[in-house]
Amino acid sequence: MRRFAVFAMTFLPVSALALETDQGAITVTPVVTGLDEPWGVAELPDGSLLVTERDGRLVHASGGEAKAVDGVPRVAAAGQGGLLDVTIARDFATSRTVFLTYSKPQGRGSGTALAAAELSTDGTRLENLRDLFESAPGGSSGRHFGSRVVEAPDGTLYVTIGDRGDRPSAQDRSNHNGAIVRVNRDGTVPADNPFVGQEGIQPHIWSYGHRNPQGAGLDADDTLWTAEHGARGGDEVNRVQKGANFGWPVISYGVHYSGAKIGEGTSRADMEQPAFYWDPSMAPSGLMIYQGDMFPEWKGDMFVGSLKFSYISRLAVDDISASEVEQIEGDETLRVRDIVEAPDGSILFISVGNGTVYRMTR
Repeated sequence: MRRFAVFAMTFLPVSALALETDQGAITVTPVVTGLDEPWGVAELPDGSLLVTERDGRLVHASGGEAKAVDGVPRVAAAGQGGLLDVTIARDFATSRTVFLTYSKPQGRGSGTALAAAELSTDGTRLENLRDLFESAPGGSSGRHFGSRVVEAPDGTLYVTIGDRGDRPSAQDRSNHNGAIVRVNRDGTVPADNPFVGQEGIQPHIWSYGHRNPQGAGLDADDTLWTAEHGARGGDEVNRVQKGANFGWPVISYGVHYSGAKIGEGTSRADMEQPAFYWDPSMAPSGLMIYQGDMFPEWKGDMFVGSLKFSYISRLAVDDISASEVEQIEGDETLRVRDIVEAPDGSILFISVGNGTVYRMTR
């Protein structure tokens, strides 16, 4: 049962709060409240917001009102599945295109899917909804769907997919589990994907050996970075490279929940090392690399939300590695699920625990 009806939401700047950081106090304002398990947020050019709720509702918040959008795909809202990420197209101002990831019903199971649609000019409905990609095969597990979507400057789309709780499948490229996939805007496979034409390998795969990447974002050089859930320890930040194998479940800096060793240890010559890892696990979710002007001292830094310990991790990033330099936390950062940079350089983040989207400003 939903805890709040649509009319219980607000899209009004309530009282501004202060969140302490290494750069002093930052103003934090709740902008959408009363949400039920919010998962992804995106800001439109007119300043309104789209927010997904895991049970299958897409919310459009504008002009002091927050209303459900019609025309969303049917989702398998079980376990960790449901309506997940939302990203607006780079050309939204002319195309009105919105990208959604979700767990799609597939027979007796479900799989991570990517859909596109056009948002009506009044923001009330999605039109021309179509699937661009769905993972194969599906599975009955309700775990590890991924599931962020990032649009690259060339118009291709990266989608993160978890191992669905089937650890060995992350090394099996005949399926999409544990992979970052890359598709064109029309859902076709880019000709320069690394495994195109190789027998027995899904051509959508860009990289593999991932456990459950729930954060993804581009840096200033348009390189993709991900934040990934480990097991007991070993949550990772990864700098994703074309065709690379990130090792799960052969190598890991964590252990199984039973305490047993995972795979062969922490490294193998043919597998990538994480750019950074957390131990103990902090349950990372949304990831953003800041490129705005409102917080110039943070330009180039990475921000990752923690679901387990309820803070925002700020990491300094160089070409190939990252290091945590600050944990930003307060009552507002209760289970941070998503974090994005807004067009004006402010920072939006979702607190699942508070059912709220907040905006960080000067």
